[in-house]
Amino acid sequence: MNITVKLFEMQDIKYRDFTSKLIPNISCDTVIGVRLPQLKKLAKELYKSGEYVSFVNTLPHTYFEEYHLHCYIISEIKDFEAFVIELEKLLPYIDNWSVCDSLRPKCFAKNKEIALNHIKKWLLSEHIYTQRFAIEMLMVHYLNADFKPEYLELVSKVEGEDYYLKMMVAWYFATALAKQYEATLPYIENRLIKDKWTHNKAIQKSLESYRVTNEHKAHLKSLKY
Repeated sequence: MNITVKLFEMQDIKYRDFTSKLIPNISCDTVIGVRLPQLKKLAKELYKSGEYVSFVNTLPHTYFEEYHLHCYIISEIKDFEAFVIELEKLLPYIDNWSVCDSLRPKCFAKNKEIALNHIKKWLLSEHIYTQRFAIEMLMVHYLNADFKPEYLELVSKVEGEDYYLKMMVAWYFATALAKQYEATLPYIENRLIKDKWTHNKAIQKSLESYRVTNEHKAHLKSLKY
């Protein structure tokens, strides 16, 4: 199967134009215009048939949707170490929030202890979207039963001026306030998030959340810079 040809067969021009506006830091010429449910379905078909191997071994890709498809395919890998090998080939090429956030590996749920060691390493990366991915994994997998207060400190130390990195830090802390309020609140009260904009954005996102009580929202609102 020629995967690029297949993607163009699913092209929706109006959706392409819509998508391009949401991701201004990539060239609109690299966007085909394929809806995400279609990409997910194709990824599952390719993974099941095994027809994906040459595709994921060919980097860099040309099109935005090829990267999305790549993420969906490798997220299906059940063996943790095999997934990490494929992930670390891909991560340096990710250059936008949409592709980054499509990485939701199924193997993380059963490998949280070993995954955490990799996450700590990725947090120290100089590549923005490797860091963003690491923070998102902490948010998705380590804010419930597997939560430890030290994870808040790891994210609070992430520095950088990139908008999409700061937004992920804010999103993490807003989610932490919803799920682990007592442990997270000192980071807001004591202003331990290094960047003022990120601090305020975390509060803003908390105020917009239905998972944060009105009493907590009133207190958080008073803690803005």
